[in-house]
Amino acid sequence: MQTFKLEGEYIPMIQLLKVLNWVEHGGMAQRVVEEGLVKYNGEVDYRKRLKVRQGDVVEFDGMKVQVV
Repeated sequence: MQTFKLEGEYIPMIQLLKVLNWVEHGGMAQRVVEEGLVKYNGEVDYRKRLKVRQGDVVEFDGMKVQVV
């Protein structure tokens, strides 16, 4: 599992996917979230603007990141 150092209070889910280079662009990030391919703290979450905060774990396509 990799870690992501959060700068600030939170990062929107689609922005996190882009920053980690898990998707090529914002449209793809929105699509994978809408299709239920992203897990947030172990549960599928369909919110594109979900505020990911310290301690959260995000999973996508066999990859996993903990926000610190």
